[in-house]
Amino acid sequence: MSTSNPFDAIREFETSDGSNASFASLNVLEENGHTQLSSLPYSIRILLEAALRKCDGFLVTEEDVKRIAAWSPTQTPGEIPFMPSRVILQDFTGVPAVVDIAALRDAMVSLGGDPSKVNPQVPVDLVIDHSVQVDVSGLFPDARERNLEIEYRRNMERYQFLKWGQQSLDNFRAVPPGRGIVHQVNLEWLASVAREESGIWLMDSLVGTDSHTTMINGLGVLGWGVGGIEAEAVMLGQPIYMLLPEVVGFELRGELRPGVTATDMTLRIVEMLREHGVVGKFVEFFGTGLANLSLPDRATIANMAPEYGATCGFFPVDQVTLDYMRLSGRDEGHIQDVKSYLQEQGMFWTTDSPTPEFTSSLHLDLSDVEPALAGPKRPQDRVNLSAMKSHWRESLNAEIGHQGHGVSPSENNRVIQVSDPNGDDFELGHGDVVIAAITSCTNTSNPSVMIAAGLLARNARSLGLKVKPWVKPSLAPGSRVVTEYYDAAELSDDLSAMGFNVVGYGCTTCIGNSGPLDQHIEEGIDKGDLIVGSVISGNRNFEGRVHQKVKANYLASPPLVVAYALAGTLDIDFETDPLGFDSDGNAIMLADIWPSDAEIRNAV
Repeated sequence: MSTSNPFDAIREFETSDGSNASFASLNVLEENGHTQLSSLPYSIRILLEAALRKCDGFLVTEEDVKRIAAWSPTQTPGEIPFMPSRVILQDFTGVPAVVDIAALRDAMVSLGGDPSKVNPQVPVDLVIDHSVQVDVSGLFPDARERNLEIEYRRNMERYQFLKWGQQSLDNFRAVPPGRGIVHQVNLEWLASVAREESGIWLMDSLVGTDSHTTMINGLGVLGWGVGGIEAEAVMLGQPIYMLLPEVVGFELRGELRPGVTATDMTLRIVEMLREHGVVGKFVEFFGTGLANLSLPDRATIANMAPEYGATCGFFPVDQVTLDYMRLSGRDEGHIQDVKSYLQEQGMFWTTDSPTPEFTSSLHLDLSDVEPALAGPKRPQDRVNLSAMKSHWRESLNAEIGHQGHGVSPSENNRVIQVSDPNGDDFELGHGDVVIAAITSCTNTSNPSVMIAAGLLARNARSLGLKVKPWVKPSLAPGSRVVTEYYDAAELSDDLSAMGFNVVGYGCTTCIGNSGPLDQHIEEGIDKGDLIVGSVISGNRNFEGRVHQKVKANYLASPPLVVAYALAGTLDIDFETDPLGFDSDGNAIMLADIWPSDAEIRNAV
């Protein structure tokens, strides 16, 4: 906090232990006629708090504070400084930032100075999650250990360097491989929501060197992905300069129907916001429907802000947020202090809170959401599950483009005979699913959809269903917490039986770290020039991203990933086509093994 305190904004609130804590009060700005807090979107209030707290007349001026305080739906955007309270990195894009800090230390030595004085000026966390590949598929019970061993061999030099960083630098932590995906680790552990630093309480906010840093907005923490230079600037105590954003309000009403997942909801929201146009804007969610969304549901929506094009998709802090903090093991005293601080700042949302003003607004009744996938080449191209079979057949023959593969109708039924190393023969054709991956920060953070996948695997196993032999299945949870609740629910063995053993705790297939397909599968694809598919619980499906030989890639909820692994093809209508047959020859439909909402709730 600047010692000048030009707005005389320092106030106090009583903490859970009875002591008083200081903070830069937004109410002071309202009392002095600079703003009307209830009209400001919650996300703008966080920008305002950071500016007020950091106002020093140099990096952040009084005019900057007044400009943010005067935000309105009809504003002419002006440039503002934003000083996030911390930075989060992942191991691909974050390592160069640490290298630059090391280079600055070398330069300090060359100048005869003390290199230990060169440190990040704000807390920095680097989570190693982008390096693990699915070299060994989920068909093998020891896949996780084998993939982790390969990861260490490939990346040992980088990991040793990051260990040096953690031991040598102040304000820097490195989370080692095998712990989880950066955004899930941030959600479960790193994020404070609000905290005290240097005697002043502040709103948690951040930038990160990964586009899906936005996931943390589901926890009411403002943050988004930036380039390495911007991240380094923040690390060294400098602000990010940006235009004061427009804010699109997205009202949620009602609740999801039974059988509809948070993934289905998120894909619908992506579709709507892409149509609306939100590039360079904040999106803020509000409405009665918020009370019907769990914190992981909100995180799923916030995660895909890059896919709908927004800078962030923000959810204000409410009781659901505090309940999640408690569930994830945050200190009870801290949780109470967070609530008290946010109430003092007018940033704690309840159903009675006034609706802020927005630049524009959209509305979605959650009861209208249908089960869906998105693909074959873009996350905004949503397809209702009921229409997937007809969609697939149309896209196979459609002109090459976002929705087409350009195959001649005369080649639709082309198949290639394939033999695996065990001597088993099968046919491989267009639309066969060769990758089925429960992966990514988007969905593996959400217990409801992950438990649903486990229950579907259990039900399928009990009826004798198996994953098709050409499918490469994998399970890469967002953190070890997922494995813990799978074990507690006794679902790990059922997933293992379906080929969904844990392959690692990292991004894996979602960022293209799918690893190789079996040689006989790749040869079959090449020989037949086949359009084969993947179904993944990720957030991006651009052609060539998941695997260079897989051209039809669909995003789906974790239970649908298991369903398509059992089906082995995109050319299926789950309402009319069976997944298989039981020992008496009776057809087994997806509806027969899909878990009910009550089953999911009981397991969770």
